[in-house]
Amino acid sequence: MKHFLRVVTQFFVFLYCKLLWRGLKFVIRKFTGRCELQRICYNNKHGARRTLKIESSLRFSKSGLLQSALSVHPDKVEKTIDEIMALKKINPDTNPQLGISLQASLLQIVGYRSLVMEVEKLRREPYDCENQEHEDMLMKLWKELRPDTPLSGRISKQWCEIGFQGSDPKTDFRGMGLLGLHNLLYFAEHDKATALQMLNDSLQPKHNEMSKAEWEQKSLEKAIGYSFAIVGINITDLAHSLLVSGALKTHLYNVAPELPSLLHLQQTFCYLMQEFHRFWIEEDPSDIMEFNRVRSKFHRRILRQLKNPDMVLCPHFSASDLHLVNL
Repeated sequence: MKHFLRVVTQFFVFLYCKLLWRGLKFVIRKFTGRCELQRICYNNKHGARRTLKIESSLRFSKSGLLQSALSVHPDKVEKTIDEIMALKKINPDTNPQLGISLQASLLQIVGYRSLVMEVEKLRREPYDCENQEHEDMLMKLWKELRPDTPLSGRISKQWCEIGFQGSDPKTDFRGMGLLGLHNLLYFAEHDKATALQMLNDSLQPKHNEMSKAEWEQKSLEKAIGYSFAIVGINITDLAHSLLVSGALKTHLYNVAPELPSLLHLQQTFCYLMQEFHRFWIEEDPSDIMEFNRVRSKFHRRILRQLKNPDMVLCPHFSASDLHLVNL
């Protein structure tokens, strides 16, 4: 019975999308004198509300030109807008703002797609200890987080001091590749005070169950907080998941005037790191074994926030390379 109801529901949804909705759009255009893209641009402010609707309109259009607009190269966007205006018989001289609005939104759409590909390339690139650039980034991360402590050697238990699991951080980057290292280094460089504070907090004993002297005698692997670097790699995975699933479109379409870039994602990562730290403290887990539970709950909270088309995950750090949004 449930299967039958599901099939019937899907049939009516299909009927609505293919017949009724297109017929309704035709009537509305005749009544208002405007096509769907015009109505979207004129009735919605710049940002996710407008761009998400334009993206949906283009994707479900019966026009091949409109569908292909979603995958054009950024350099071809202006030409594509001219072709869309011609197809819709819209005079650009009497509708100058329409072309500007469409171009901004289409740049966001194709830019998001390009960003996903760029991030995937970084994620799939493994850390290579024979690559001097990779090694330099790793050593720079150490210097940013432990500026007053020289590293005894490339392979050293000291790496545990900044939250890696063993003597060689290379093994911890397997899941997220170079993307994890890029994000950790960006955080350490561009919001150093916060990163250092989080690192220090992560190494502290839970509450005051033992004295500082007792704590310092314990090994770092037994910290009741969490492993800073490992959490950074986990939050990189979370940010990557939000990006690839499309959930992050809400935020990026609201903060990137045109093309979303890797810097936007790295700033989002910094925000997620800070928010997860606060969330971890609020949840008050008994030990690190609860990490997956807390992470999943945090992930669901971020997803709920991103369902709001006006949502902006605003970075709270001051050393920003991009001027995002003045809240």
